[in-house]
Amino acid sequence: MPPLLDTRCEHLLRELAPQVLGVVVRRFRDFAAAEDAVQEALIAASRQWPRDGVPDSPRAWLIQVASRRMTDFLRSEMARHRREAAAAMETDHLARAAGIESDAEYDDTLILLFMCCRPALSPSSAIALTLRAVGGLTTPEIANAFLVPEATMAQRIGRAKQSIKASGVPFNLPDATERTERLSAVLHVLYLIFNEGYSSSIGPDLQRRDLANEAIRLTRAVHHRLPNDGEVAGLLALMILTDARRLARTGPAGELIPLDKQDRTLWDQKAISEGVALISQTLSRGSIGSYQLQAAIAAVHDEAARAQETDWPQILTLYGLLRRMSDNPMVTLNYAIAAAMVHGPATGLKLLEALDADSRLAGHYRLDAVRAHLFEMAGDQQTAIAYYRAAARRTTSIPERDYLTTQVARINAEASPE
Repeated sequence: MPPLLDTRCEHLLRELAPQVLGVVVRRFRDFAAAEDAVQEALIAASRQWPRDGVPDSPRAWLIQVASRRMTDFLRSEMARHRREAAAAMETDHLARAAGIESDAEYDDTLILLFMCCRPALSPSSAIALTLRAVGGLTTPEIANAFLVPEATMAQRIGRAKQSIKASGVPFNLPDATERTERLSAVLHVLYLIFNEGYSSSIGPDLQRRDLANEAIRLTRAVHHRLPNDGEVAGLLALMILTDARRLARTGPAGELIPLDKQDRTLWDQKAISEGVALISQTLSRGSIGSYQLQAAIAAVHDEAARAQETDWPQILTLYGLLRRMSDNPMVTLNYAIAAAMVHGPATGLKLLEALDADSRLAGHYRLDAVRAHLFEMAGDQQTAIAYYRAAARRTTSIPERDYLTTQVARINAEASPE
């Protein structure tokens, strides 16, 4: 058995994987084969590095090993010289055009992000493929993010790979026009990666810091290149403002702590100031998009020193605007919560009824969890317990399941006579 991979190596490999894949794809122009080669390089690293030590340049080590695998593949296809020459010429041409002299100067993860979001793919397929290639999410995690069955997502990712292979069009750095066309999908990918990192949909941990950090890093990179784009700035502000609460979201044992019960002295005030300044500057420019509205909602939450001081009427207004822009059922779910906080739980419960007919959310644990909370607010403890239990059965997140189960125990304890 190879030595166990320590946490540092594991995080390093996750961080380097999309960067290495970007280099190999750019050199050899075959996504499927490059992905296989990089996976082999990662496996080799996971076996050798714990035994021999991490190399001085781990990124270069992985690129070299993956490139060797690709060279073997090309040799077996009797086309090594032709493809390597063409790839080298293409890489040199792109590097000169971009004013870049070496691989080290590329942010290959960002390049890979734009390359995966190509017009040849549908937006949903591009997002799913990028979550795999850049975000490192598993198929079940992506399926949870899209609210679709795992088998459906596996087929979608497979079709995306086949579509790219069949197109015969090489991955290139996008020009200004292509970048604009792909930006919406790119932002949605970053949004989903951050959400999965901030609140993991599956497994024992509530948060996956590597994914959240990578989403923020990439969004900063996009914002650096497109500083005047309001939605890019809005998404970055949303991530910063949301991530500012990270330390307060879990207890000593990793248990989930809901927003209204968090110790707000643990919130990152420096990050909150940065996020508020960014969204305030962005909103002053005029045109407003969905990420900007979500960032504004996050700012209202973050600026409340206590949960009781939250400006729920303002949040309800912002969700109302967001609801007009999007038919996302999660927006309606959050709108219902805000409406309950302003007008009472009966109003919120009434709004939830429309979601029962929405196949994207019907039967989802979040709908059950919100219903449970609103029924508890209304004083119907037994119905609240039933929905908390239903939500606990449906969630794949262990911390969320434990939290929902704890709510049942708490209500039962409060109802028991002394």
